Amino acid sequence: MANNVTNRFHESLTRNALRSYLAEFMSTFFFVLVVVGSGMSARKLMPDATLNPTTLVVVAIANAFALSSVLYTAWDISGGHVNPAVTFAMAIGGHVSVPTALFYWVAQLIASVMACLVLKVIVVGMHVPTYTIAEEMTGFGASVLEGLLTFVLVYTIYAARDPRRGPLSATGTLAIGLMAGANVLAAGPFSGGSMNPACAFGSAAIGGSFRNQAVYWVGPLLGAAVAGLLYDNVVFPITATSDPIRVGSDGIAV
Repeated sequence: MANNVTNRFHESLTRNALRSYLAEFMSTFFFVLVVVGSGMSARKLMPDATLNPTTLVVVAIANAFALSSVLYTAWDISGGHVNPAVTFAMAIGGHVSVPTALFYWVAQLIASVMACLVLKVIVVGMHVPTYTIAEEMTGFGASVLEGLLTFVLVYTIYAARDPRRGPLSATGTLAIGLMAGANVLAAGPFSGGSMNPACAFGSAAIGGSFRNQAVYWVGPLLGAAVAGLLYDNVVFPITATSDPIRVGSDGIAV
């Protein structure tokens, strides 16, 4: 048992593994930069951004375009997680090893913090926006909503990456991005429509407010795990021969 854990840890430090962590860092950095930056841009153009529906559309479009693009660039290297909830689901389902998943989380969280820090430094006089829940929502309700949104997003990711549907194309990443954008339109005014613990963590760390931060971790992690397990074991059961994305010798999902 101890040898197996040690081997898994060493497999997570190979050259290919390090490349995947760098890919996750870069893709998460650019995703958070665009998403949080779009919120700041909306506030610059519309001072009453919280009451203007145009802001919601701008952020939703930014989510859709950014996620589609970064997934397309990172898919063949790291699997294009860009989200700790996605990584959690992949680890639960056995697509990546636990040590690899932990390194993915570190890369994603650092990238998010750095992206928000860059925005804070270069956009002088503006606060980095943080995810908040509406007065009509309780913390539990917001967590459930974020969980449902993440469930739909991760289920779409699993469907798009399923090798039985054929090789991944730009259409697959676009479908994932469009789902993310639709989720923001549906829940942005209520829970923020984060679906991504890294994005919420980075903006909170630089924005200086960790209020209701658990909402953006508990709900998305549970929703992602249920989506992955449901897809792999109930809706489209996988076999060892039909799933080349299972953990390989490097512990990386490819």
